[in-house]
Amino acid sequence: GLGFNIVGGTDQQYISNDNGIYVSRIKKDGAAYLDGRLQEGDKILAVNGRNLKDLRHKDAVELFRNAGYNVSLKIQRRLQTQNGPVGHQGDGESDGLPLAAILVPGLALAVAAVWILLRYRQRM
Repeated sequence: GLGFNIVGGTDQQYISNDNGIYVSRIKKDGAAYLDGRLQEGDKILAVNGRNLKDLRHKDAVELFRNAGYNVSLKIQRRLQTQNGPVGHQGDGESDGLPLAAILVPGLALAVAAVWILLRYRQRM
């Protein structure tokens, strides 16, 4: 297999009012995992140029099974909200530090360094 599971379709909507096909799980040491580009929560728009719009789940599964050895996927990266990926509950884990968590302390240190430098120069 390709090393990932999918959810969604016209008969099994994963997200309300969306018939799309989504990556639900990437299997450890599978092809998708080893490639590293596909992520859980990504929406798969096409397989080998074949649009997945308005397919039933089982028809999408069949397309993946018959995709062949070299597979081309057109995907849409999952959307991130403040509480995590769309359609998922947060699990308390962070994907990393937000940019502000790095910039604000860095800016504060820079301001403090300039202030100390100016105070030091005034005393000389």
